Amino acid sequence: MATDPKKYSLNHTMLRVKDPQRSIKYYELLGMKQVNKIENPDAKFDLYFLAYDTPKSLSAGQHWTARQGILELTHNYGTEKDDSFKVANGNSDPGKGFGHICISVDAIQAACQRIEDAGYKFQKKLTDGRMRHIAFALDPDGYWVEIIAFNPVDKTEDVKETDPATYKFNHSMIRVKDHEKSLKFYQDIMGMSLIRTSENESNGFNLYFLAYLGDEAVPKESANGVNPTAEREGLLELTWNYGTEKDANFKYHNGNDEPQGFGHICIAVDDIDAACKRFEEKGVNWKKKLTDGRMKNIAFVLDPDGYWIEVIQNEKMKRTSNW
Repeated sequence: MATDPKKYSLNHTMLRVKDPQRSIKYYELLGMKQVNKIENPDAKFDLYFLAYDTPKSLSAGQHWTARQGILELTHNYGTEKDDSFKVANGNSDPGKGFGHICISVDAIQAACQRIEDAGYKFQKKLTDGRMRHIAFALDPDGYWVEIIAFNPVDKTEDVKETDPATYKFNHSMIRVKDHEKSLKFYQDIMGMSLIRTSENESNGFNLYFLAYLGDEAVPKESANGVNPTAEREGLLELTWNYGTEKDANFKYHNGNDEPQGFGHICIAVDDIDAACKRFEEKGVNWKKKLTDGRMKNIAFVLDPDGYWIEVIQNEKMKRTSNW
């Protein structure tokens, strides 16, 4: 029994939503489609899995566990009828921790206009502030959806059409207290590679982008210098604000304590039994071991900030579940 971290992938990011139909409509506007649904009527919740699934997509037609760049929406029955129900989007206290998901598009000006024309709001429009190459749209629950471009922004100013079939679920961002601890954890234990660092000394924060590269070398800068990793899916962005590591009382919110919102990221592995044995040997903190509870086909590891990382079997590599 062996496991190879080069075969792991960042399968999905989970967000709790108030009204799944409203949320699915929004993400379908962004070009995603439902690729799986898991119903749990006994526990009164359903899971919706959305991904890019056109001939132009990176993992079109694949089994959902064999993909990167999936968005899992969790709906607890009845929240859609509760006027007082509201998720924590992760960007304000007391629920600050998770930051955003990010969609990469072909023509960012046209893509943003299309979202605006459909009646959705923005946290930051392209024209706001100094950074004219990114925008933040708001989904129906107030989660931030960063919009970046995989084509140079100055070349698409006059483009009026956008093709959502080419979009990609590029990354998910979480804030971390101690960048050195987190980078060590995600590289040495979870098997990811650091592919880009963006230092923002004047604003007091750094961004670290990690990915599963397999046998691929760490990429050089692409033609799109602003977002050199924009062609990819399944990235994890760690945001570190200078000095948080020195504050003994400082803590980010994991999304699963109240107020709830973001739930977890999920790693798909080649052999779940062997992978969990490896994690155990590396001394991880567990939220749920494979052997705990009724669900024997998933585990949850805790990262240094207490964020949950689900571990599932890539069914393309080894058939174990009838998902």
